[in-house]
Amino acid sequence: MMKSIAKVGNSSGIIFDAALLDLARLKRGDQMNVELHENGVITLTPLNPRIEPKKAAATAARLIRKNAELFRRLA
Repeated sequence: MMKSIAKVGNSSGIIFDAALLDLARLKRGDQMNVELHENGVITLTPLNPRIEPKKAAATAARLIRKNAELFRRLA
């Protein structure tokens, strides 16, 4: 996905459209960790991943059921 750096007030920024925010499970105001690597690559990582407890529990239960035999062999 290509984005352009835009003027935002007296600063510059990259605008994330609603679809991208939705896919990344982010919302306006979320805090991000910004890292600049030696080769000029910038990574953005959400500081507070937004996983709803009920959804996390349902996903964990599904994965445990799906991989029950594997977990038994590993135990």
